[in-house]
Amino acid sequence: MSKVSFIYLSQEEVVKSGGTDMLKTISDVEEVLVMRHKGECIVPHKVVLRKGTQEEESVTGRVNALPGYIGKDKNIGGIKWVASFVQNPFKHGLPRSSSLIIINSFETGIPLAIMDGTIISAMRTGAVAGVACKYLANKDARTVGMVGAGVIGRTVLMAVKAVLKDIVQVQIYDLFMERAEKFAKGMQDELKVPVSAVDSAEKALSNKDIIMTATPAKKPYVKAPWVAGGSLYLHMSGYECEYGVLSQSDKIVVDNWEDVKARNSQTPALMLHDGKLSDGNIHAEIAEIIIGEKPGRENRKERIFFNPVGMGVQNLMVAHRIYRTAKEKGYGQTLTLWDKPMWI
Repeated sequence: MSKVSFIYLSQEEVVKSGGTDMLKTISDVEEVLVMRHKGECIVPHKVVLRKGTQEEESVTGRVNALPGYIGKDKNIGGIKWVASFVQNPFKHGLPRSSSLIIINSFETGIPLAIMDGTIISAMRTGAVAGVACKYLANKDARTVGMVGAGVIGRTVLMAVKAVLKDIVQVQIYDLFMERAEKFAKGMQDELKVPVSAVDSAEKALSNKDIIMTATPAKKPYVKAPWVAGGSLYLHMSGYECEYGVLSQSDKIVVDNWEDVKARNSQTPALMLHDGKLSDGNIHAEIAEIIIGEKPGRENRKERIFFNPVGMGVQNLMVAHRIYRTAKEKGYGQTLTLWDKPMWI
């Protein structure tokens, strides 16, 4: 066989193939977290392409490459090529993030699929928060406080609501009140839970069972007194909280501590760099809790801080499910790489 083809899936076809099914995405992410812990994945560090410094990227943007390999019955490699341009929604009417995912067979190396990764990336980011809620939140959590009315805020709230069935109140703060109000109305209609916009981060986060921050902030704004006893803090972005938030936490949990340290942009890594945190202060990677090597929440009063950094294999696991569904249902376009290779 010399002809080689692959399928291309647009964003609409990704959605038709289950791209916005949060419960399935949480299951995908949980499975691949455990596989990575057992050595059944390869997770290279991401490559970052940026103009200027890390501090300037909120203006200049960046593009990241996240390769990975998933073994066992999957036996696939691939990469997510993802752009993050913070000004897009405000200047160009475009999403902040856009991405492509390529899946390759690891028997031949031949590409199996190329697909929009924008929905997948957002969904798997929310899904890892859902996994955290499953193992680290009080099961009867009722209130959620959020800062950041963007796409990640949307998918995190989708995941929280999918896992925690007793949520009765959500409050959201954003620098732009109109954006927060639009988010609140849309998510209330979608999730059938009361969501309201408030005029400060303190109001949004104080005395909540679950708190979430997902902003491009370069200076910390979350203060320790706002974080209630018994809460789970989903710290989804960079340097968003004061060091005291971690110092008072009963448990600090991450997805991949070596990557958190390597990227050196999130609060735990910055604390480590400043000598305010050590490796021994990290209670666990979430996979250790999933498989029972370490305990998750042990009592109702614990403050637990969860910091995911994200891994390319999470995107690949979700993309592989979508690829198989698309193949079964006949979605997507078949594109030819070559009819006959010019050279062998």
